[in-house]
Amino acid sequence: MSDKILTVKNLDLTFSTNAGPVHAIRGVNFDLERGETVAIVGESGSGKSVVMKTVMGILAGNATINSGEINYSYYDEFNELRTVDILKQDTKWIRKNINGKHISMVFQDPMTSLDPTMTIGKQLMEGMMMHMNMTKEAARERAIRLLDEVGITNPEKRIKQYPHQLSGGMRQRVVIAIAISCNPELLICDEPTTALDVTIQAKILELIKKLQKERGISVIYITHDLGVVAKVADFVNVMYAGKIVEVGNIEEIFYDPKHPYTWGLLSAMPDLETDDARLYTIPGSPPNLLHEVKGDAFAPRNQYALKVDKLAEPPMFKVSDTHYAATWLLDPRAPKVEMPEELRKRIDRMLKEANADGSEL
Repeated sequence: MSDKILTVKNLDLTFSTNAGPVHAIRGVNFDLERGETVAIVGESGSGKSVVMKTVMGILAGNATINSGEINYSYYDEFNELRTVDILKQDTKWIRKNINGKHISMVFQDPMTSLDPTMTIGKQLMEGMMMHMNMTKEAARERAIRLLDEVGITNPEKRIKQYPHQLSGGMRQRVVIAIAISCNPELLICDEPTTALDVTIQAKILELIKKLQKERGISVIYITHDLGVVAKVADFVNVMYAGKIVEVGNIEEIFYDPKHPYTWGLLSAMPDLETDDARLYTIPGSPPNLLHEVKGDAFAPRNQYALKVDKLAEPPMFKVSDTHYAATWLLDPRAPKVEMPEELRKRIDRMLKEANADGSEL
């Protein structure tokens, strides 16, 4: 039976700026099941973080919600299932009842998430004392256990230290400890490994997966790195210019992508076996959302664009029960277009490797 923890319906949002209104989010829809991991992927400026900040109720003051619903289901203090539309709640209520307690966020730069003037212990204890009504002593004991749980050695010493006294990887572990301190059901990870080197990145991803498995929490990853997505996600939402343009499970997006933008993102992943001497980049730039987009927003960068792309926005075409893509190439009347040959070879290699070691993607 379906057990949805989060449903975003037709979210549409504009920012007012000195240059004029920016239509940043243009009708976003997605679901998240309890215990599931969903990735939202796209270039910088595609609207990934804005959607998640809207879910957290931490939008900037110049944002206007034009339409939509964000329905979040959680168990209250009496263990009864409640569903609230976050967009209908005021900021104070969200801060008190949702943020930290039920939904937590891990940001990409731990130094901007942590207060440089407060010790690690104080920052960890603050949320527990507020949301869980813990005494200072109980919160301190739990803070030590949490630091140990996220893999920080000598936690009794570390809770007395300040953020600048820790390495980048340790700071990100502290941010994760703070995020899980009040036992949230949903963890949003906004580029959680961007500021870290590759070996630390892998350890942080493993840590989040371990905590998710042990605690049964749902996770949303916001990233532009498909390498990260391959390691962690069950489902992928590909986002472009404020809209989700392709959605599917991990195998569908990596082995059978249908949208030319997804082809571009996959082609841009570094690959030692490729025949190309240079790393592929998607030509052009994303559209300026100060101007209303007519037709398909990706059309100017799409070598396979049809005449209709300049006239009308494509609907979501169904590929399978879990796989949809918003491209006119999937219309039965469209000419048959295959993905680039180099990408097809790459996907065949990925499939061969996956079959050889018997693992999933």
